[in-house]
Amino acid sequence: MLELDGSTGGGQLLRTALSLSALSGEPFRMTGVRANRPNPGLCPQHLAAVRAVARACDAAVEGDAVGSETLTVRPGPLSGDRFSVDVGTAGSVTLLFDALLPLATALDEPLAVTASGGTDVKWSPPMAYYRRVKLPLVRRAGLMAAVDATRAGFYPAGGGEATLWLAPSSLSSLSLADRGSLSGLRVYSKASDDLADADVAERQAATARDRLDDADHAVTECRTTYVDARSPGSSLVVRADYDGVLAGFDALGERGKPAETVATEAVESFHEFHAGPGTVDEHAADQLLVFLALAGGRVRIPTVTDHVETNRELLAAFGEPVSLERSASGPVLAAD
Repeated sequence: MLELDGSTGGGQLLRTALSLSALSGEPFRMTGVRANRPNPGLCPQHLAAVRAVARACDAAVEGDAVGSETLTVRPGPLSGDRFSVDVGTAGSVTLLFDALLPLATALDEPLAVTASGGTDVKWSPPMAYYRRVKLPLVRRAGLMAAVDATRAGFYPAGGGEATLWLAPSSLSSLSLADRGSLSGLRVYSKASDDLADADVAERQAATARDRLDDADHAVTECRTTYVDARSPGSSLVVRADYDGVLAGFDALGERGKPAETVATEAVESFHEFHAGPGTVDEHAADQLLVFLALAGGRVRIPTVTDHVETNRELLAAFGEPVSLERSASGPVLAAD
């Protein structure tokens, strides 16, 4: 059994361990789960991910309780299925899906998981980023995955719902070392119905478009959407389309935060990225590590974050090393 130290990172370490354990059949015990976080141990969204992956691979689990800092997982055979999981809070649905996404590479039958919780919440990819950036990136490598988002969920009530569909997949090598020229920008602005009178979605989109136009970057698509939700909220995603590569930048609305500020945050993140050497955005950099380890290839990233470093260490523990090459043209992650 692998002995893993969870104190060096957060929920991403746990999700990666769950994915690799289900794929390899290797049991693990993780101690110090999220020990360096203000609220250490398993939170409801982490627990939901544990139970979802355990259901998919018929795993025996110990320590699966909110607040637990030690988790033991003994995976069984992976199989197709259809089931539901409820985070029970506004915990992230998209991060839960991240633990399941790599399982497509070992499935013999389709897997469908419906999750309830937060779809557009802090410290996680908003649903538009997941559907418009993350999934297209991994689909280009051969992963057969899609998400149907049926209800939005903002903090604090959550209540969003989405279904992840996975089909048996074979991955090809990731070739993401050069991004090429910028070919277009897409803006996805979303707000809850109760913010429609204040034109929040339109104001977010208009500000984003204006700031991008001012920098001579043409917006090729701009969508505004209002959604039914239990709590008021908004999100904005800017997708940058390069020659065969995508990158995404997002921001969330919250009480007292003007719609114009939301848009400005996302646009400034894009400008910072565009001026640098990265091929994929900072968040995709660590989220693609599992697929890079499984399929091989090269990915140029904007910067080496703590998430990248700790995820590399965990991948090595499972016998899936990813090297880091540093150069003047930016760091590159590589795997055979």
